[in-house]
Amino acid sequence: MALVLNDRVKETSSSSGTGNITLTGAPDGFITFNTGISTGNTTYYAIRNTGVNEFEVGVGTLLNSTTLVRTTVIDNSNGDTNKVDFTSGTSLNVFCTLPASKAIYLDASGNAVGAAGAGFAVAMAIAL
Repeated sequence: MALVLNDRVKETSSSSGTGNITLTGAPDGFITFNTGISTGNTTYYAIRNTGVNEFEVGVGTLLNSTTLVRTTVIDNSNGDTNKVDFTSGTSLNVFCTLPASKAIYLDASGNAVGAAGAGFAVAMAIAL
């Protein structure tokens, strides 16, 4: 099992509650989790409920071609790290993302920001 990120991975779902997400297909212009992430791998995901103000960002595992297991919640509309109890009868957008809290990047001055800060930048410079 590997952590996999990929572009344009997005599916819809009508799942509700706090359980696994059943994925129901990719809209035009996007690819499925099964194609972009592959069964058994983990990824960062975001879920947005289009009917109400509910969202969740976390780490999940693609159990099979249509089931995303919500493993760890990083952020959500409740302001905590619990799984969102998604409202039934609405439509969810589920997509692969890179959470800001997991990103390492350079600020406007060229200073490393993120997980290891300047130490990461030095290690990368040495590795290159």
